[in-house]
Amino acid sequence: MSADGCPPCLLRSWQAHQRELYGWLCLRLGSPEQAEDALQEIFLKGLRLGSRFCEVEQPRAWWFEVARHHVVDMWRRPQHTQPLTEEIAVSEPDIDAVDLLSACLPRVLAELSAEDQQILRCCDLEGLSQAAYAAAHGLSLPATKSRLQRARVRLRRQLITSCGVRFDSAGRVCCHTPRTR
Repeated sequence: MSADGCPPCLLRSWQAHQRELYGWLCLRLGSPEQAEDALQEIFLKGLRLGSRFCEVEQPRAWWFEVARHHVVDMWRRPQHTQPLTEEIAVSEPDIDAVDLLSACLPRVLAELSAEDQQILRCCDLEGLSQAAYAAAHGLSLPATKSRLQRARVRLRRQLITSCGVRFDSAGRVCCHTPRTR
């Protein structure tokens, strides 16, 4: 037992699964703030078990079960809201730079070959699996994967050239210069 009364097995388990739980909660709750609040509540439930947590056979499953119940409880709680007054300033939400490419993407996609357009539209935009695309077009799965990868590289190059897309040090889209025509 640590000095703060937390069993080491609980801390190890929490450290191993906290990030995954946070991502799962963000998807379910729709806001990082709500996910962080829920994460704290879930950790407290683990703390309440104390040393009995060490007896849990599948800690990851336990954390996610507690998280699922917590989310359901949150949805069931009545939401008390009040109408906004005119005095409250309306702020524009921050939009990721990659989301701003939506105006540029159709134009750039049209500049690619018909084969590239087709595979990118089917697999990346419409969500068709690569295996289904391969079967529908009489291709092997490795050939489809290769074609899709090459099409993505050409799309990336075209976005950089036509839309002035730039990337940050982590490789994420940081900004772009929209084309006027």
